[in-house]
Amino acid sequence: MSETYTVTVEPLGRDVECRSDQTILDALLRNGVWVPHSCTHGTCATCKVEVVDGEVDHGESSGFALMDFERDEGKTLVCCAFPQSDVTIEADVDVDEDIEVHPVQDYTGTVVEMAEIATDTRRVTIELDRDLSFNAGQYMRIMVPGAAGEPRVDRTYSMANPPTERRRLEFQIRRVEGGKATDGWIFKDLAVGDQVALSGPYGRFVLKVGGDAPAVMVAGGTGLAPIAAMIKHALLNDSYAGHITLYAGGRSKEWLYDVDYFRSLEAEYPEQFTYRPCLSETAEEGYAEGLVTDVLEADHESLKGHQGYLCGPPAMVEAALKSLMSRRLFPRDIFREDFFNEADKATGGVKSPLIKR
Repeated sequence: MSETYTVTVEPLGRDVECRSDQTILDALLRNGVWVPHSCTHGTCATCKVEVVDGEVDHGESSGFALMDFERDEGKTLVCCAFPQSDVTIEADVDVDEDIEVHPVQDYTGTVVEMAEIATDTRRVTIELDRDLSFNAGQYMRIMVPGAAGEPRVDRTYSMANPPTERRRLEFQIRRVEGGKATDGWIFKDLAVGDQVALSGPYGRFVLKVGGDAPAVMVAGGTGLAPIAAMIKHALLNDSYAGHITLYAGGRSKEWLYDVDYFRSLEAEYPEQFTYRPCLSETAEEGYAEGLVTDVLEADHESLKGHQGYLCGPPAMVEAALKSLMSRRLFPRDIFREDFFNEADKATGGVKSPLIKR
């Protein structure tokens, strides 16, 4: 039977009740206390804090994200840590006052649409039991069904719909070979009409609404999902005044999706939006040839005064980061989301300490 402990967050001085079978991050977000986080699975190290007092169970934190000497020094990842006593943590709480914080809640959803949209990529649309408030770019945790008695497993997927669509959520999901959630469920048994359990919203990779700086957005694979939500919110809801250029990369056109949709947005909003689909392994009329980073660098001698949004596999995000910085875009103006999977816990993934997530 679980016990309940008090987690004190410094320098905020906030106290939150947390069960011994509940991660500290989950308790904080459900109580509207924001601390930096990204992957929520112990891989990216964004949520690393110092345990000033008390005892925690580090859970399934990756040895790359939380090294042994850091554990010995009193560090932990709150996305995986469970309290074993009353705990005081010191977090790097850098709150952007312009971004609204939406407390995490639990939802029940019904699958209403499923479609194959690209190679090994599926669009899953889920209708919630009630409205969800979130920021464009955030994500949900979806519980993966398992046999009775098995530990609960969840996976995180970004919404591709704008936050004005509060009941019907669109997810764009890439199949991971051997993945328990994708190979073992979403691409195997999940069907229209099924009910799923979700919680959220999570994440701080969000559109800075109200801005007017030109923005360069780079997406690889299903890293397009949160960026699609940002673009739709910016254009359809008039929430961003700056020009947006989207670079979407794939090996061939079979790996890209929603190309016609983004081209229609470009035609409808020519002064606000430019779309650059890029193919790295094939040449096709109407597509830029090369890696997204090569195309981006060829398009821009300088990106001074821009903002950058990067989302996709860690290696692509890291390469795009270097491209933007080589074009004089400062780290403070670059926002990123690395799409880690469970294998990255073993390899450590790729990440940079320079960029806010």
